Amino acid sequence: MHPLPPRRTRRTIVAVLATALVLVLSGCSETVQRGWLPGDSDHEATDQTGRIVSLWVGSWVAALAVGVITWGLILWCVAVYRKRKDDHTLPVQLRYHVPLEIMYILLPIVMVGVLFYHTNDDTLAIQDTSAEPDVNIQVVGKQWSWDFNYLDEDVYETGQQAQNFGVEFPSLDDQVTLYLPVDQRVEFTLDSRDVVHSFWIPEFLYKLDVIPGYTNTFQVTPTREGVFRGKCAELCGEEHSSMLFNVAVVSQEEYDAHMEELRERGQTGSLGLEYSRLQDLDDVAKDEH
Repeated sequence: MHPLPPRRTRRTIVAVLATALVLVLSGCSETVQRGWLPGDSDHEATDQTGRIVSLWVGSWVAALAVGVITWGLILWCVAVYRKRKDDHTLPVQLRYHVPLEIMYILLPIVMVGVLFYHTNDDTLAIQDTSAEPDVNIQVVGKQWSWDFNYLDEDVYETGQQAQNFGVEFPSLDDQVTLYLPVDQRVEFTLDSRDVVHSFWIPEFLYKLDVIPGYTNTFQVTPTREGVFRGKCAELCGEEHSSMLFNVAVVSQEEYDAHMEELRERGQTGSLGLEYSRLQDLDDVAKDEH
């Protein structure tokens, strides 16, 4: 057998890689269109996720276009201006090229300006809290769990903290659950009792720091019922990875029923910021004795 010519070999490799790329992209077109972000474009989790996906994908498309142009110019220069076999002369040496240098200055300024405009526009819309919320919830971060004060209903839900007194930490399904009514604008007020945490619901494509001595707020409208996972996105101590919670987006009827259930449990009022992890550990130690 005669080996394939180098040119045919290269064409074969390129064809195989192109075919594989087409198959991969066709098998995960929805995932690719969302830039590998979680969620479903046909049923967005909140009123803001579509905006966030558009900004993310648009940024990647712009970056990829710049990369393709840059790589193309590099390869073109390598191919066109490569040294020939019998050519021993130096190419023309230019000290400057005014049009090219002007392009190098103006093009990045335009690119950064466009990216800044869209990023700032979307950020202002996402962080806008001027609308009147339908539901007000205070989120209190603590080492290492969460408390939720449903301010309009005057009830609360508290999470069991990770601790070192031999108490088995609950599984993910047993974590504290935050209830949200679907299609209702929710304003979150974020506070911390101890260190910096970060309130993150990955499916919502948004997170915000929870800072001791400082209150952060944001608004969002859940638009799809379901159960989502939440976590702390800021390294906050040895049990940081256990600082998880669930989010249940439910109908208004189910939400009202859960509020009533919290009242029946006696969980009325609000949990303040005066509690600390050490106090909770002392309570656990007393209960064990």
